[in-house]
Amino acid sequence: MDLKRQYEFVKEEIADKIEKVLRSTQYILGEEVEKFEKEFANYCGAKYAIGVASGSDALALSLKALGVAKEDDVITVPNTFTATVDAISGNNAKPVFVDIDPETYNIDITRIEEKVTDKTKAIIPVHLYGQPADMDPILKLAREHNLKIIEDACQAHGAEYKGKKVGSLGDAGCFSFYPAKNLGAYGDGGMVVTNNEEIAERIRMLRNYGQSKKYYHDFIGYNSRLDEIQAAVLRVKLKYLNEWNNKRREKAKLYNELLENVSGIETPIEKDYAKHAYHLYVIRCRDRNELQHYLSSKDVSTGIHYPIPVHLQRAYKHLGYKKGDFLITEKYVNEILSLPMFPELSEKEIKYIYMNIKIFL
Repeated sequence: MDLKRQYEFVKEEIADKIEKVLRSTQYILGEEVEKFEKEFANYCGAKYAIGVASGSDALALSLKALGVAKEDDVITVPNTFTATVDAISGNNAKPVFVDIDPETYNIDITRIEEKVTDKTKAIIPVHLYGQPADMDPILKLAREHNLKIIEDACQAHGAEYKGKKVGSLGDAGCFSFYPAKNLGAYGDGGMVVTNNEEIAERIRMLRNYGQSKKYYHDFIGYNSRLDEIQAAVLRVKLKYLNEWNNKRREKAKLYNELLENVSGIETPIEKDYAKHAYHLYVIRCRDRNELQHYLSSKDVSTGIHYPIPVHLQRAYKHLGYKKGDFLITEKYVNEILSLPMFPELSEKEIKYIYMNIKIFL
């Protein structure tokens, strides 16, 4: 992606906002954070939003606030960025993996219940690439088994499930503001949204050393606060998020139309319950490595999200999973390829990418 194009569009507004913060000398948990929290909660259709230092912290603090601890199991998927699983392990809980749906690349809702045991405390559905997971069956299962739901919406700012913004559907929803995200800061940042006042208050305290008020620590907490400058940047960019997401959807539509009849390419499927935010536009190709190399030779930058599933990462060898445990995930990691996707991407550039894919195949 090309972040410079977006910066050129908003740079004057952002410069003014940053200057205001610098003149205020209020750099931590000030007016900008408070206003952004209210605006982002409203955007998501949630009652509360709590700014934290990163999307990783949003996940970890949500799990802790919901009481996930040692000896608990948390169900999620192996085809996600490792931060999803690190948050579980960081709370001394055990990650339990479920393979993915072959069309959406999200958690296979038909395989979750078989993994539920007396130790299961929560489920983390990941809205991967900006495509919402099928939430109704997950929420129903959670009610039946008294489980908590933490939505990993770190790639899904503005995505919708049956007309509702993701992040607002479970007990907590977690967002990352890493610069490359649909709503990106100029550094790290994250947010938890929830409709539960008790959860919101606990996360506010957890992010700030467990303080109920200054120097009064009710429990052990962390230093995980969204800072004022990043909140100021994000307030400017939030105004344009729907517009930018619509442009992403237009780019995805053009990609789909051009690649529809190209033999050897599988394009993303958007389910009827979903409004995809297209953080990434991910195709599949059996000759993925060769295609990626060819596109690179034509100055087309691509990515692989992600080349090694979490259950096969060295860091998680102790869980005892092996190759062959999650066949769809393991097949797809050798085929997926993320093509350029950002709001300012031009039609001419997309057609150039398409032309080179067609030539290669």
